[in-house]
Amino acid sequence: MAKQLLKGNEAIAEAAVRAGVQAYFGYPITPQTELLEYMARRMPELGRAFLQAESEVAAINMVYGAACTGRRVMTSSSSPGVSLMMEGLSYIAGSEVPCVLVDVMRGGPGLGNIAPAQGDYYQIVKGGGHGDFRMIVLAPATVQEAIDLTGLAFDLADRYRMVAVVLLDGNVGQLMEPAELPPMRSVLNGGSNGPAPEWALVGAQGRPKRVVSSIYIVPEDEEKFNQRLQAKYAQIAAAEVRYHEYQTEDAELIVVGFGTAGRVAQTAVKQARELGIKAGLHRPITLFPFPEKRLAELADRARGLLVVEMNAGQMLDDVRLAVNGKVPVKFYGRMGGVAPLPDEILEQIKRIAAEFGHTPRHSPVSCLPLDGQPG
Repeated sequence: MAKQLLKGNEAIAEAAVRAGVQAYFGYPITPQTELLEYMARRMPELGRAFLQAESEVAAINMVYGAACTGRRVMTSSSSPGVSLMMEGLSYIAGSEVPCVLVDVMRGGPGLGNIAPAQGDYYQIVKGGGHGDFRMIVLAPATVQEAIDLTGLAFDLADRYRMVAVVLLDGNVGQLMEPAELPPMRSVLNGGSNGPAPEWALVGAQGRPKRVVSSIYIVPEDEEKFNQRLQAKYAQIAAAEVRYHEYQTEDAELIVVGFGTAGRVAQTAVKQARELGIKAGLHRPITLFPFPEKRLAELADRARGLLVVEMNAGQMLDDVRLAVNGKVPVKFYGRMGGVAPLPDEILEQIKRIAAEFGHTPRHSPVSCLPLDGQPG
C-alpha cells in the first residue's frame, strides 16, 4: 500500500481498527483526544463497539469486562488519566485477560500540562498498580512505528494473556508523517481472528462454567499464581526484546533514549560522528522486556553511556542496572513537557568525549551541565 500523511494519534486508531479491535472504551484527555474522536466515528461505521465512559476509572473497568469475552479490546488516555486506571489494570493483570492500552504522555506531576513528556515510565514499566505484575510496553519513535507496534501490541496481548501498552509522548501523537497502514484483518464472531479462546466468557452452553477472577483468598494460592506470572514474564523477557541501534558497531559512547528522546538523540549522534566522535545510539523499543542483555554487551566495549530522557531520569535506573558499573552512565533530561534539542545532546556528547581525551574537529562551544538541566 502507498504511504499516506498521517497524524500519530489517528494512525494508531486506524492501526487498531485494522488489527481487529472490536470494542473501545475511553475518556477524552489531551494530547490523545484525537484517538478517541477517530474511534467515535470509525468503530460504529464498522458495527463495532465504541463508548465514551464517564471517567477513566469507568473506561478501564469496561475494558476489563469486555476483555473477559476474548474479544480484542482497547482504551487510550494520557498520564493523569492512566493513573486513574491503575487499579483496573491491576485487576486485569490478576485475571490474565488481554487488552491494549495506549498512553500518550504529557507533562506532570499533577494535572501538569498538555506538552509532551516521558514521566510515565515508572507507572507503566514498573507495573504501577499493586502487586507484582508487569505489562508489555512498546515505545514508538515515529508514526510508522506507532502503527506497527499497535498491531504487535494486540498480538502480544493475546499471546501472553496480559496488558500490552503502546507508550508514546505527545510529540509522536501529534506529529504528521508519511506512513503505511497495514491491510484490514478479518474479525470473526467469538474472537478477533478465530473462535473464542478456551478461557473466554461467552456463555456456558453444554459445558462447565468458566470463571475469570483476580482474587485468591488463600495466601499460598496467591503465591502460586504469582509464581506462574513471574515465569510468564521471564518467558517474555527471553523472547520479545526489541530495540533500534545506530552506529553502535565501533562506538565508544552509547547514547540511550526511547521514543522522541531517542529520535532526537539519533540526530545528535550523527552530528557527533561528523565531528569524529565515535558515538552510537541504542533506542529501546520494548521497555518491558527491557534490552538489558544488549546494553550489558555494549557496555563491555564502550567507554561510557549517556541516557537522554524527557523526565528526571526514570529509564536511567534500568540502564544502570543493566550496565552494572562496567562503565560510567551519565544523564541528560528535560522535564515538564520540554523536549531536548539535538544541539543540547551534542554538547553532552562532546563533553563526555573530552573526558575520553577526544578533541572535536571543530572548536567546541560552551557545554551544558552534564547531570542536570540546562543552565
